[in-house]
Amino acid sequence: MTTPRADRVASWSPESLVLGCDYNPEQWSEDVWRRDVALMNEAGVTLVAINIFGWAEIEPRPGQYSFDRLDAIMDLLHSAGIRVNLGTGTSSPPAWLTTARPDILPTAADGTRRWQGGRQGWCPSSPEFRAAALGLVAKVAARYSSHPALAMWHVSNELGCHNAHCYCDTSAAAFRVWLRARYSTIDALNEAWGTAFWSQRYSDWNEILPPRTVLSSANPAQRIDFSRFSSDELLDYFRGEAALLRSVSSIPVTTNFMVTAHIRSQNYWQWASDMDVIANDHYLDHRLPHPVSELSFAADLTRGLAHGEPWILMEQASSAVSWQPHNLAKHPGEMLRNTLTHVARGADTVCFFQWRASRHGAEKFHSALLPHAGTDTSIWRETLDLGAKLHALESLAGTRVEASVALVFSWEAWWAAEGDSQPSEDVKYLEQVHAAYEALRANGVTVDVVAPGAPLDDYKLVVVPSLYLVNDHSVDVITDFVAAGGVAVVTFFSGIVDETDGIRLDPTGETPPGAFHSLVGAWTEQFFPVTPQTELVLNDGGLATTWAEHVRPTTADVVAEFASGPVPGGPAITRNRFGSGAAWYVATALDEASFADLMGRALDEADVEQLDLPAGVEVVTRSNDSDRFRFVINHSAREISFPANGAELLTESTVTGLVTVPAGGVRVIHLTAEEGATR
Repeated sequence: MTTPRADRVASWSPESLVLGCDYNPEQWSEDVWRRDVALMNEAGVTLVAINIFGWAEIEPRPGQYSFDRLDAIMDLLHSAGIRVNLGTGTSSPPAWLTTARPDILPTAADGTRRWQGGRQGWCPSSPEFRAAALGLVAKVAARYSSHPALAMWHVSNELGCHNAHCYCDTSAAAFRVWLRARYSTIDALNEAWGTAFWSQRYSDWNEILPPRTVLSSANPAQRIDFSRFSSDELLDYFRGEAALLRSVSSIPVTTNFMVTAHIRSQNYWQWASDMDVIANDHYLDHRLPHPVSELSFAADLTRGLAHGEPWILMEQASSAVSWQPHNLAKHPGEMLRNTLTHVARGADTVCFFQWRASRHGAEKFHSALLPHAGTDTSIWRETLDLGAKLHALESLAGTRVEASVALVFSWEAWWAAEGDSQPSEDVKYLEQVHAAYEALRANGVTVDVVAPGAPLDDYKLVVVPSLYLVNDHSVDVITDFVAAGGVAVVTFFSGIVDETDGIRLDPTGETPPGAFHSLVGAWTEQFFPVTPQTELVLNDGGLATTWAEHVRPTTADVVAEFASGPVPGGPAITRNRFGSGAAWYVATALDEASFADLMGRALDEADVEQLDLPAGVEVVTRSNDSDRFRFVINHSAREISFPANGAELLTESTVTGLVTVPAGGVRVIHLTAEEGATR
């Protein structure tokens, strides 16, 4: 019974915002279950993910299944009116399987095996693992496909979080199959990989290996193809489970992405169309300079994967996590503020890992909606408050986020830009993306994050930060956008290589290198990276670091020059009229204030509305054909006011002229018809 995707998607269309959580009933007695389900009802939880790590419980021995406890919790949740996001249980193999078949276990680049005892201890290419896992999925699907509590299928969990790359012989054989499908002939592969360098030419497919640990730098084209293969291999695994589930059920199928700063192994632009609904896990990362800005970026990127449709925040933390060097607890109000930031940026379902804090295991210090200390706690009171606040916002379910600026983001460019032997190890792709995003955010602008080559018709400004690797089609889309009247901002180290990680050169030497030289009206003769301690001064007073270039303008006007550093007097920022539009080029890593100022000028030229917001405040608007809802989120330590007219939903008050938002607070205004009509 395979139903059309549109029908499966439509079956997950909540009429109000949803509060959910992960629950691990296998860790608790049935007496605890009953107390927990009663408390879930009290908190307003209406979606619960279970059986995420249930394999060892429901198949304790090979071929011996025990579903009594899973049956009981499914029925208990249903009796309480709670819907189930049912995991297939395949995320981590049980010990009996890896003991019997140790070749299932993954192998690191240095050839050492990773053993049983953690999680995700399996090779994505292992046919033995796939057979065992799909056998389990078949049993789970047959038993629960028509259970009245079932709302969604949850394939595995955070695919690739720990086992994205396996270098064993099984993976090597699968890699060769993938390469033959991509290149057809060994000569085509040799050309793409540039194997004339260092005598790396291959004469037979069987000579090719994954990029295992070598004595020197590895072939960069081999590395990026292995990253592509590894992402595709896990996607193929997802498709195997999803096909089985869809054959017996019309229930939506998804898995939880990891759109976050520390995971880069999956190209989710290629995964998104396989999901019936987009879901993401996100945790504040206090290793970053701007954790809250990264939260907003990740939410905008997840919305991009969902093509603007509402999406699911499958996991977040009520307070501290358990896996960072310093696991910082959230301050009062921060859980609500973080959650509503995701909602503002398109999440209609917000879930937490997890419901009840674990007593044992590696995540026993990870926070939960119900902490170790129980219900007489600030976290529990915040849980109850969050449930009430989401209920108050139910009327905005299904609305879409308004944005007129696009930021181009590429997982492939991320992989390639941070390979071996680059001009500077200090140029980190995601840092440059975040810097551009923060410059837009500082100007009060909401951003859609889009894939290279995505249509740009709905935007006024497109930002292209350090897009090191790019294909011809994606270049053409950006070029055509500007020619038709759009404005682009392109930053340094963009358009350097093609999809094979080969330098973009005209073999005749008759045109300048780089994919964007015609668009920006300039080309780069030489890179001049600088050490982290070096401050670069521009002649307009701007400051920069990390990178400089010898830029040769052709048709561009010079906006600012380097006043210090390795190329004094050379162009640092240029602007080029191109067709009916304009393209700015930034040949250095501007500091926050300088980048925000430049971005403001580009936004002005593109006629994009900018909001003059105090530091630490963000404003996002969601709308449909008849209503507009404006979120004013105050991350700062002081009260602020913002112009608005309408009904404030969280305090059930009327706003006339200005809305006051307390320090650390959030206000959501259902705008009046007059203000709502102004976009």
